Amino acid sequence: MFVDRAQINLTAGEGGKGMIAFRREAHNSRGGPSGGRGGAGGSIYFEADEGMATLMDFRYQRDYRAERGAHGGGNNRTGRGAEDLVIRVPSGTVIRDAASGELIGDLTVQGERVLAARGGRGGRGNESFASPTRQTPDFAEDGEPGEQRSVVLELKLIADVGLVGFPNAGKSTLLSRISDSHPKIADYPFTTLTPNLGVVRSGMDSFVAADIPGLIEGAHSGKGLGLEFLRHIERTKILVFLLDISASEPEEQYRILSAELAQYSPELERKPRCAVFTKLDLLPPDSRLPKLENEAELFLVCGISAVSGLGLERLVLALMEKVARERAAEKVT
Repeated sequence: MFVDRAQINLTAGEGGKGMIAFRREAHNSRGGPSGGRGGAGGSIYFEADEGMATLMDFRYQRDYRAERGAHGGGNNRTGRGAEDLVIRVPSGTVIRDAASGELIGDLTVQGERVLAARGGRGGRGNESFASPTRQTPDFAEDGEPGEQRSVVLELKLIADVGLVGFPNAGKSTLLSRISDSHPKIADYPFTTLTPNLGVVRSGMDSFVAADIPGLIEGAHSGKGLGLEFLRHIERTKILVFLLDISASEPEEQYRILSAELAQYSPELERKPRCAVFTKLDLLPPDSRLPKLENEAELFLVCGISAVSGLGLERLVLALMEKVARERAAEKVT
């Protein structure tokens, strides 16, 4: 099961109490204060782990608590600091404060770590309060409480190319033909209920493609599976619109899909995009591709048949070249 959103509660560790103690040496009948400081409580970190692919574990365990620090000891001994709690999440996880929506971290690289809840400071022992005018303080501090907060985890797949289209536009079939992915394929709508990733290779080069579950008109407002998976398109470098050429108005599909992505996030309008008419094997060989709205803004318009393989090589090479350019542009910026 794929889970891409979860809310959990964090409680960092409380600091240890400061100690109230006095020296009791045989040679010093008037020993002074010797209470040490308490140890710091454990903080809570999130760390990206490429070996994880879902937030499922956080549906079953919602509360996470770090250890408290040890109390201070006599002879000015500081209590042991508690170990930090490290929570591993899939690469691509965005972490936000549940109450304010504040961004805590966006973990995309293996091992990347972010502090989510800070542990409490240990309390000072009575030795810390000694002064010329107060030589035998008989009090100490309690440790500070650790930070508490609820956070929302949101997983966004990391892919170079996002395949978008209406249900049954042929996204899963295309992904299975050009990559090492084996998504579920059937002749009814919404067979893809979770995003699929596949690595596309050509010679020594490769890119990652994501098959986003079918979008419909109104997806940006939650219709169909819209809001569950539109977020995954945000991380892609390139958008590939798959348009079913056997439909009555395939060009209308492009208009609707473009409008849905723009209403969900204006930034998606600025991503490079191409249009691919699918199921070309269902049309006569001499058929022409329909004209699209704002076609000049597309870096490629082509037709394919994932069943027969027609046009797949041209499409892969064009995507490979475009991905390479986008990666190079990212390095420059």
